[in-house]
Amino acid sequence: MISLGEALVDFLPLQVGQRVRDVTRWQRCLGGAPANVVVGVSRMGGRSAMAGVTGDDEFGYFISEELAREGVDVSHLRHSKLGKTGIGFVSLTPTGERSFSFYRLRAAEFQLCVDDLDLAFLANTRVLHLGTNSLIEPRARKASLLAARTARQRGQLVSSDPNLRLHLWPDRRILWKLIDTLLPLVSIVKLSDEEIEFVTGEKKPSRALAQLEDRGALLSVVTRGAHGAVLRFNGDEVAVAAPKVKVVDTTGAGDGFMAGMLYGLTRTVSTRRELEAVSVGHLGELASFACLTGARVVTKLGAVAGLPRPAEVEKKVRPSLRRLLWSRG
Repeated sequence: MISLGEALVDFLPLQVGQRVRDVTRWQRCLGGAPANVVVGVSRMGGRSAMAGVTGDDEFGYFISEELAREGVDVSHLRHSKLGKTGIGFVSLTPTGERSFSFYRLRAAEFQLCVDDLDLAFLANTRVLHLGTNSLIEPRARKASLLAARTARQRGQLVSSDPNLRLHLWPDRRILWKLIDTLLPLVSIVKLSDEEIEFVTGEKKPSRALAQLEDRGALLSVVTRGAHGAVLRFNGDEVAVAAPKVKVVDTTGAGDGFMAGMLYGLTRTVSTRRELEAVSVGHLGELASFACLTGARVVTKLGAVAGLPRPAEVEKKVRPSLRRLLWSRG
């Protein structure tokens, strides 16, 4: 799979329960939702690549080196002198909930443009995965939507986790329009239960899922934190539970879910047409596995440290799913 979008550096506090202004010791971590997902897919044994733009600076090279160390192809991750790599400082409550202080309004990630797209490279993936946070600039939106349309026309799977950071958008109507344009192109879209009202106007997951389907999404998922997830596919709805774990940091939990879901999908199908023929029961089973991978993330500090390897989760899935996830080439 290939992620197109932002890769950031997150700074996490070594002591929880403090405001950002009060933290004295930080831990540097790889971040950015699209980047977190490709790391998760790679750790589970899949092939993944990161495409986008970072700064031509120390943090940018930290990102590319960390991704490469995780086995992610970074040949299409460009370093630009026109902006700095985005960074974010995360404050954690005693229960692991987060607040963010971002420094990225003029970040290099917004330099993404059509010239960054290698359509031949993108053609060699089963899944193109997109976020929205790096698409504030028109040129970045143009490039990402072109990539999504091209993948959709080719019959590839297109995935999106908007991962909304509303404070980054001067005009939220542009973000709403972007999502509305993207939905008919995607094979899977994931929103958290905190995001559905902005996107759909609905507070209840079932109503939001039905609207997402009406607006063109093939497979829609709403994640609900400790309560698991609910998905809708071909008019059918399935709810799945999340395992109980000790929460250290909720950063990247949704990205861990997406990594598990997309890895499972790529072991099941190769094209959108093949996905259309999958049973909703099987998708529910993959969503349960995705909840497992997301739950692993929150047990450690940062969005990447808890992303699992097969040995850490394979005994927790039934044998037939285990064979599917780790036996097929």
